[in-house]
Amino acid sequence: MSPAVFLRLGRVSNLPTVWTNALAGAALAGGAPLDTRTLPLIVALSLFYVGGMYLNDAFDADIDAAERPDRPIPAGAIARSTVFALGFGMLAAGVLILAWVGYAEGGTGAWPALSGTALAAAITAYDVYHKQNPLSPVLMGACRALVYVTAGVCFAVPVAGAVLLGAALLLCYLIGLTYVAKQEHLNRVENLWPLAFLAAPLGYGALAAAAQPALAVFWLALAIWTVMALRFVKRRQPGDVPRAVVSLIAGISLVDALFIAGTGATGLATLALLGFGLTLALQRWVPGT
Repeated sequence: MSPAVFLRLGRVSNLPTVWTNALAGAALAGGAPLDTRTLPLIVALSLFYVGGMYLNDAFDADIDAAERPDRPIPAGAIARSTVFALGFGMLAAGVLILAWVGYAEGGTGAWPALSGTALAAAITAYDVYHKQNPLSPVLMGACRALVYVTAGVCFAVPVAGAVLLGAALLLCYLIGLTYVAKQEHLNRVENLWPLAFLAAPLGYGALAAAAQPALAVFWLALAIWTVMALRFVKRRQPGDVPRAVVSLIAGISLVDALFIAGTGATGLATLALLGFGLTLALQRWVPGT
């Protein structure tokens, strides 16, 4: 398999959003996000993401043969069985790394591995059942919400209320995003009301910024970017829906930055903003959808 196929199958341009998810989950849990657990946590979550993307292509190979024949499997660039093996292998490796994190010095025991197992199950369920499933946006959102929970339990148990709140708001954002993504091959969005879920983090940010003025800049960045992405949805010219999808994916890091800033860690929130910029830059080289 060529490096180009590996990168395309894994949609690796979106990985910075996973890294900022990890930082946000750790910060919301009250941990020190840049301690010795951070790097293995990020590696594990990256494996979950890339493995999930591989399985997405493997399970969708028959549909892609009709709708997206240029995808690596129907194009003959790699065997479907190989993609299945690599995808499940990466999920298993992610769980093993989280087990190591849990039982390393200062760890929280079995909780990271248990949460990682739940994340792997949610990813697999989405990849198997997302086609023609009206609840697939909720399932995808649950995957990202579990990333927050998994990162959080690496630093503190039981799960902090702030982590659960952040996970619920991120779930809402992903419901709206995934609804748009499901329409991508149609290049249109049939109903607009599910997009209201994207407003949940903005509503939280507006209330939080009233009490913490330092959050205003992060809230404004997310608000402006979300409106810009939704303009493509409203315009609906050729290519606009895919453009909205990749824009909203990059915006996940802006959601993370807002939540991190809410903990008072504005320096770390600025790092999440860099993740947003890196995602946009990488999407120019590797398709984000």
